[in-house]
Amino acid sequence: MSEQARRTEPAPTARRSGNNHHILEKRRGPVILRRSQVETTTTDQRLLDSRGPADWVHTDPWRVLRITSEFVEGFGLLAELGAAVSVFGSARTPVDHPDYAAAEKLGSALARAGYAVITGGGPGVMEAVNKGCSEAGGVSVGLGIELPFEQKLNDWVDIGLQFRYFFARKTMFVKYAQGFVVFPGGFGTLDELFEALTLVQTHKVTSFPVVLYRADYWKELLGWLRKHALREGMISPEDLDLLTVTDDVEQIVEIMERAEADRYGSDM
Repeated sequence: MSEQARRTEPAPTARRSGNNHHILEKRRGPVILRRSQVETTTTDQRLLDSRGPADWVHTDPWRVLRITSEFVEGFGLLAELGAAVSVFGSARTPVDHPDYAAAEKLGSALARAGYAVITGGGPGVMEAVNKGCSEAGGVSVGLGIELPFEQKLNDWVDIGLQFRYFFARKTMFVKYAQGFVVFPGGFGTLDELFEALTLVQTHKVTSFPVVLYRADYWKELLGWLRKHALREGMISPEDLDLLTVTDDVEQIVEIMERAEADRYGSDM
C-alpha cells in the first residue's frame, strides 16, 4: 500500500472474530483493511504532526479539498433541519446514571417543543439525548468524529455524519443550533463549552443561550472563574451572565424557546 493511501484512511476499529480474537479492521469505502495493513493514526494527527519526512507538504492541496467536502456534506445535510439544540456531555456516562435519565428526558422535551437535537453521536449523554428525541418523534442528529478507537454512531441517531476534522464538525454544531446545553463531561465537553462561550462573548453568534445542566458539577469551575479569571480582569462580570445553570430540564426548553422568540420576534 502506498504512503499516500495510508494517510487517507478512516480510524480503525477492533472487531471480535468467531474464535474470540480481536482483529484490527478499517473500512475505506468498499475497501476493508486488516492487521498490518491498518494505519492507526487519524487524519487530524497527520495534519497537525510536523515530525517526519516533509513529503506531506505536497498533499496539503488535496487536504483542502477534503476539508471543503466535509463542509459541503454538512451544509447539504443540515440546511433544512429547522430549529435545533446542540447538547454535549460525557460519552462515559453509564446508562444507569441520573445524568443519562435527565439527558433522555431533555431529548424528549426538546422534540415535543419542536426542536431537533444535535449531539456528537456517541454513547453516554449523547446516546441518551438522541434516544429521547427519536422516541418522541423528533429529528435526532449525530455528528461523529474520526478517532483512533471511536465507537460507531449510537443506534438512536436518525441523521448521522462522520467527520475527519474537528473544526468542520464544530461549525455544524453551532451553525444549525439555536443554543447549547452542556451536561457534565470531560475535556471534549469543556472544549465545546468554552468555544460556545467565546463565540457568544465575541458576538460571532447572537441570541445563543448556553445552559449548564447539574449545578453541583459546575459549582467549582464557576467559582474558579469568579475567584481568579474575573478578579484578575481576564473576563468581565457580564461574561459570567452568558451562562445559565439549572437542574430543571423543563427550564432548559423554556430558555431555548425564549431565545428563539427574541431572535425571530415575539409573534412566533
